[in-house]
Amino acid sequence: MRIGLVQIHPLIGDFARNCEKILAWSSRATERGCDLIVFPELALSGPAPRDLLLRPSFVAEHEKALRKLLQELPEVPVLLGVVRKEESGTLSNAAIVACRGEILLQTGKRQLSSHDIFNEHRYFTPDSSASPILTVAGHRFAVVLGEDLLFPGVHLHGEESRFSGLEQLNATQGEKPVEGVINIAASAYLFGKYDRRRQMLGQLARAAGVPVLYCNQVGGQDSLLFDGYSTAVSADGGICREAKGFEEDCIVVDTEAGLGQVRSLAFQEGEEERLYRGLVMGVKDYFEKSAIRSAVLGLSGGIDSALTAAVAVDALGAENLLCLALPSKYSSAESVEDAELLAANLGCRFEVLPIDGLFSRFTGELAAQFAGLQEDVTEQNLQARIRGILLMAMANKFGALLLTTGNKSELAVGYCTLYGDMCGGLAVIGDLPKQLVYRLAACKNSRGPVIPERILRKPPSAELRPGQIDQDDLPPYDTIDAVVDLYLEKREGLEEIVARGYDRAVVEEILGRIRGSEFKRKQAPMALRATSGGGHLFPNLHNYRG
Repeated sequence: MRIGLVQIHPLIGDFARNCEKILAWSSRATERGCDLIVFPELALSGPAPRDLLLRPSFVAEHEKALRKLLQELPEVPVLLGVVRKEESGTLSNAAIVACRGEILLQTGKRQLSSHDIFNEHRYFTPDSSASPILTVAGHRFAVVLGEDLLFPGVHLHGEESRFSGLEQLNATQGEKPVEGVINIAASAYLFGKYDRRRQMLGQLARAAGVPVLYCNQVGGQDSLLFDGYSTAVSADGGICREAKGFEEDCIVVDTEAGLGQVRSLAFQEGEEERLYRGLVMGVKDYFEKSAIRSAVLGLSGGIDSALTAAVAVDALGAENLLCLALPSKYSSAESVEDAELLAANLGCRFEVLPIDGLFSRFTGELAAQFAGLQEDVTEQNLQARIRGILLMAMANKFGALLLTTGNKSELAVGYCTLYGDMCGGLAVIGDLPKQLVYRLAACKNSRGPVIPERILRKPPSAELRPGQIDQDDLPPYDTIDAVVDLYLEKREGLEEIVARGYDRAVVEEILGRIRGSEFKRKQAPMALRATSGGGHLFPNLHNYRG
């Protein structure tokens, strides 16, 4: 039996476009001799429609599109993820199998995601029925959605597996055993998740004693990066087929031929390469869905803006990026030179707009009010806000989107200026810790020296006062990165982090900065999600120190 796993990039709410895409890929899979065609979770609506699901008109349009789609599907069974309205009026995140205008099988998701963006409990009711068995041409498969694959609770062949919601997999006397599990998913990318996912799929297949076919979404949607990499895993846990990452693709597996030989370009990729490709996809898709063609960013001569510019050029093309250097009297000549060289290497437009004149005008206007007071962070923030005004003006005038260039470490501890360097519409590297920024820049340069070596070697500096470097104001970035990961991602508290050997005073400083910067993060541009799993939702004001 030949099964096509088709990973597509739907656009939320564009039901006509999504139907056309499903039909086009179904036609291609049919031409390749597929007996069953599989699409990802929420293939018709697009992944993470969020509060659109609370709008009756959205659900009605989805139902209308599904009815039309059913009449146009090929005469081959098609499995796809949909939003299903129950008789009670509630919604289910569901999978259906349709052929010749009829729904042959349907099932709902049981383990709903509590991810801060998906938040499925807000929209869907978990399915309490047993997972159905799909029979096609005499072959039997279990069909599960998303996280239903990951939880313990079922005995396949007398031994407990890690599956959940597959109670009917127990082979009853007189029935043919299940030949495999088909999992449709909308699983977003995170740094390091690729290897964990492959390992998990292999373990599940070995535990079940049957092949596992995994079909995932692909494409950028808001902050989420769906990476694809749909996979066919043999019963012994071997990866037999794998779709491309970060682009639409279809792989065909033959269950009667042992699923075939290993074919995967991803085996030759490093995790940094996958992350870089994911960011490029995220920027490209964000601009396409926003109907914006060009971008503007401030090029400081530092590592963060350099990496952001490189990603933007790969996503949008050099002709669609304007880089602006906005030096002040505190900016070094080397920074402007490095920015200009980077722009030349990238082939994008580059202009210099000094801010000293504007800064003098502002400080002059405030001279009477600030008389007798020493310069402090106020004047530093004023420079950042002047730059923000100029960058926003250029973006507005030319119909472009301003990209912010701050990283996760700076944003976590508030080392950024509200309405200054935080101005913009998309934070390309806003979820990358500082050390990962350097690794990604090195990855980019491994394909050709684009980012000047001096940018990679110089100490990070905001250049807002004479001789300033970041480490004058902050703990070392490797410490910040580690503590931020432990506190925000692993949810460890002060005492747990200190017990790992970190200096208590340093940890208290970092956690204090995180607490004091929540109001900034809530006003920051959306960042492409690369390292933050479930996200965090802290109150702006609280007195918890643990």
